[in-house]
Parts: sequence; C-alpha cells; structure tokens
Amino acid sequence: MSGLNPDQYAAVNTLSGPLLVLAGAGTGKTRVITFRIAKLIKSGVPGERILGMTFTNKAANEMKERLGKMLGISMGKSYPVKAKKNGKVPVDHTPTISTFHSLCVRILRRQIEPLGYPLKFAIYNRGDQEGLARNVLREINVSDKLLAPNQLLYWIGHWKCKSMTPAQAEVACETDAQHLAAIGYKRYQRQLKLMGAVDFDDLLLLTEKLFNEHESVRAAEAARFDHILVDEYQDTNTSQYRIVKALAEHRNLCVVGDDDQSIYGWRGAEVEHILSFHRDWPDAKVVRLEDNYRSTEAIIEVANTLIKFNKTRHDKVLRAARSGGEKPAILQFPNETVEAQETVHSIRKRLEQKGREPRDFAILFRTNEQPRIFETELRKAKLPYILVGGMSFFDRKEVKDLLAYLRLIGGSPDEVSVLRIINTPPRGIGKKSIETLLQHAIDNKVSLWDLVTGAEERPTLNAKTLRGIEDLASQIEETLYQTENDSLVDLSRNLIQNIRYRSEIDRIYSEPEDRESRWAVVEQIVNSLSEYEQSAAKPRLDDFLDKLLLGEQDANDEKEKQLKKNAIALMTMHSAKGLEFPEVYIVGLEEGILPHHRSLESDASIDEERRLCYVGVTRAEERLTLSMSLTRLKWGKPRDTKPSRFLYELTGKADHPNYQQPRGT
Repeated sequence: MSGLNPDQYAAVNTLSGPLLVLAGAGTGKTRVITFRIAKLIKSGVPGERILGMTFTNKAANEMKERLGKMLGISMGKSYPVKAKKNGKVPVDHTPTISTFHSLCVRILRRQIEPLGYPLKFAIYNRGDQEGLARNVLREINVSDKLLAPNQLLYWIGHWKCKSMTPAQAEVACETDAQHLAAIGYKRYQRQLKLMGAVDFDDLLLLTEKLFNEHESVRAAEAARFDHILVDEYQDTNTSQYRIVKALAEHRNLCVVGDDDQSIYGWRGAEVEHILSFHRDWPDAKVVRLEDNYRSTEAIIEVANTLIKFNKTRHDKVLRAARSGGEKPAILQFPNETVEAQETVHSIRKRLEQKGREPRDFAILFRTNEQPRIFETELRKAKLPYILVGGMSFFDRKEVKDLLAYLRLIGGSPDEVSVLRIINTPPRGIGKKSIETLLQHAIDNKVSLWDLVTGAEERPTLNAKTLRGIEDLASQIEETLYQTENDSLVDLSRNLIQNIRYRSEIDRIYSEPEDRESRWAVVEQIVNSLSEYEQSAAKPRLDDFLDKLLLGEQDANDEKEKQLKKNAIALMTMHSAKGLEFPEVYIVGLEEGILPHHRSLESDASIDEERRLCYVGVTRAEERLTLSMSLTRLKWGKPRDTKPSRFLYELTGKADHPNYQQPRGT
C-alpha cells in the first residue's frame, strides 16, 4: 500500500462495517477505491463477492484497468491465482465493477418476470421514448401546443428520478400541464409494458419495485455479495439509494463521495443521502480525504473560502499539496462581446509565451447558450476548439435505424423499432397503410411485428404495400438463414447487405463526403459487434444491445473522444465535473446566470449553484480566471447586470452587496 497518505491508508484498511469516505476534489478517490478492492481480495475475500458501483462507464473501466494492473489479471474474466507465500486465500473470479444501470439490467434479466415483463424486454433509448410519447399524446388527444412530447418526457423523467409512480405523480401535480403529463405518464407506462419494453429510468425503478415486493428476490440478489463499494455517493437518487440499502444487508458498505460536489439535483440526485449517512448507519466510520494533489495553494484557498458559505455540509477543508501559485484573477468587462474577445486574447498570448498547448485551456459556462460568442472569437483568432457535447453517436439516423433492425432480429420486436424500419429504406409502405396496420394490431391485441411477418392475419392492404411488407419480412428471414455460424458480425453484415442500406445512404446524401462519413458510422456499429464478440465469453445479440444502449446514457464516452483533440475546451461546469485543466476561465459570473435565475428563490438551490461554482474552481490546476460582464444583451438591448454573489464570497465577503453594480471597483 505504498504511496498512500495516512487518510487514504485508513480508508483502504477499514475492511468491515459501514464506511463513509469524504473525498474532496483532487484527493485521489479512485485510487482509494481501487486499493481497497485489491486489499479485500488480498485479505481473502473472493473477487466475485465484491461489488463496485459507479455512475459512468468511464469510471467503471478506469477502475477495472487500475485493479487489473495491481492484481496482474484481466478484468472481466475468470482468473486462477496461486496461493501466496504469506498464506493468503486464493481468489477465483474478478469483482463486479458496474454502473447502476448495468447492474440493474443484469438483475432484471434474471428476475423481472414477477413484475409482468418478459426476460427479453427491450430497452428504449431517447429516440424510442420520443416516438412513444408522440403516440401517447395522440391517443389522449393532447396537442403539441398544450404539451409537447419532450415536455411529457421531462415530467416523466422528473417523477421517475424521485421514484414516483403515475398515481403519486398525479397527486403531486400543481398545474394543468402537469396534470396532462401525469395522464400521459400513466398511459406511457402501460404502453411500455404492453410492448415488453422499459426505459432507462425504469431499470432503477423496476429493480427497486422488485426488491420491495418480492423479498425472496431481494434476498437472493443481496446474497451474491459480501462487500459493496459505491463511488460518487452524493449523486445517488432515491431509487439508487434504496437499491444500495437493500443489497447491503451484510453491512460491509463503503460509500465514497463529496457533498461539496453534489451538482445534479435537477436530475434527481439528493445530497441528503451522503449528509445523513449516519442516520442509516449509526456506527459508520468516517474518513476524510483532504489532501488535494491537483490545484495550487492559491486556487484551493479561494475554493475553501467559497464553499464555507454553504451551511449544510460535512466539515472538511482541502489542503493543497502544491504550495504557492498565482492568485485567481477576477475581471469585469463592459459587455459579453468584450468578455469573449479578452478571454480569447488572453489564451492566445499564453499560447505564444508560455509554451502551452490548446488542450491546456478550458472555458467554463453555466448555460448552453453562452458559448456562441466565444466560438465566434475563437474562429476569428483561428484557434482550435471543441464544444463538448454536440450530437451523440446514438442520435445519428444510421445508428437508430440499424439498432432497430438488430432488436427485431434479437427477439425484441417492439412497436417503436418496427415503425422506424418498416419503410426504411423505402418499400412503398405509406403512412395510411402503417396506421391501418397499427390500428389492426391494437384492435386485435396482436404485435405489429407478427402482422409484418405474417404470423397473424393482416388487414386488407393494397398490392404495393403488401409487396413492401413481404419484402421486409423476407429480408429478415434471409439474414437469419444466411447466418449459420452464430457470428454477430456476419449477421450484421448480411443484414446491411440484404436491406440495401448503402443505397439508402446514397439516396439521402448527395455529397460524397457526407456519404462516406455516414457509411463510417455503419462500419462503427459492425466494429462494436466485433469487439464485443471477441471479449464476451458467450456473445449474444440481446446482451450486446443492452451494453450498447447503456453506453448511450454515458455522455463521458463521447466527451473523452472530444477531449483527446488538441483544442481549447468549451463546456458547461456540469460537463467539466471529473476533469482538470492547467488553465480555466469561468465566464458569466452574474446573478441570474451563476447562480441561475431559477435557483434564486430557494436556499437549497443556491447551495447547489455554489457547489457548481466550487466544482468549476477546482477544475483548475495552475491558473484560474473569473469574469463577468457589466451589461448583457436581452432581446437585442443592453441591460445592466448584477455581479454574482459568488464573486464576493470567493474573497470571503459575507456581507456582499450582490445587488449593487461594481462600477468603479
């Protein structure tokens, strides 16, 4: 356990009972979790009896990689280990390192049937959800003007994050729009179940429901593990909290997190879970990791000063391992244009004089609307940049199309997938014919896919439509017939050829560059299948789809690809969590932006905004610049702004005049 400081050592060597590790920014929490798992295994705990839970695939993979190097094993596969000379008990299997959603998928694939769902349930992505939401609103005769599909999904997600059923949501409604959404929520869930499908939030909700209603199932799943470790515990929502509690009956629970970095309340995270850990586990040991190895002393000093203004928090103070450093600059500019110009000018000068690379810089924002003017100035300066976010791989038409086809072949012929591909590529099946098929399926309580394949009697259709439907059915049948060796790669290649998907790309995109880039996306899907097939012990198409769709939820995968480029990073502070840069610019520090105007009426919301500012500050390793505009355009006219209260707090001023203009200061 060399290389651990005393606090890290204490966390690693506390091997039994409940343990709360308060890990401040840059204090080496991943290192501690990895060392602790290795310590458990070396102390004789079988690897398969250990469960580590994270929030992102990136975090899970990083943990697996580190653990594999420490133990000299290949994570994810069985590994024989000879008994050590010191008499330690050998281990036979690797620990389970998983995201919450991945763990819940595995549980539900084994146990979901008592809830009335098939074991081969489909998992709907955002595109699927939008399609279903549109159908639901159409069925209850609600127009887009009253409630748009994305608004319905917002409320459904909001309620699900709070672990609320449709009945509970209906009681909690305060507006007409919310009442309509609650009606839609009830219909949405019913349709999902009828189609044998779940969405991502359901993976957590249904696991929680399964544990609550079926004690034997809960006990069986809890009995799989003797030790549980949870990373980023401050980000758990109600369902995740209850699932952890249900599994940890052995009481060997280690949670790692930092209440000062709890910034996801808007998506259901409850900081109360880490603040009140002792309520559930009165005898829990608490270890504080306070040695920061990321930032200079000057940056850590202002970070500590800021976060102390939050009254409800665990008592801890970061200590900088790097002494000295440049004092963070607080700048005021006449307007947002000058703010952008001067920020870009500063970066350009430092690139010229300090030997920096573009990737060393990050410009952080509170809102997604702020980057536009900075992009303009970066283009003028001919400086490379990336806007972290952008279109996800899974938002591309080609990906959605092929995943829908693979679902049908994989035995999960849900309605949304069928509707997506029934006339893609075009087969002469018009909207009216599709509506006729859909209505016939509803009236006769049969699946849409059974009508397509002819397993159920079809309604009367014109000859062109019938030929198109039979063409689709034969393409799928031919694909399955051709693929005799169970190779998923061969199956995907045969499918793409049989549905003539290359012609579909050529039809849609006229420019050669567009065609090649779109075809490259198709190739990536095949490559993903190949990688999966080589790594999985028993490759299955449904398992591949589960893993791929769960990866869709992890924005970090796409973010990591972007950040590998040698370019200045533009991103929100929420996106910046978990990252670090030598030089950071936090812009737009004004009341109404940071803190956001939606938070101004609630002390709890202001506290979360302050934590968000704290996260932004602690991304900086060596140099930090904070700025605001004295005026900002509103509907085309310049309006005076108010400086963010956090600008005052960063300098320790409790009686900050945050509603006064700082002109002349």
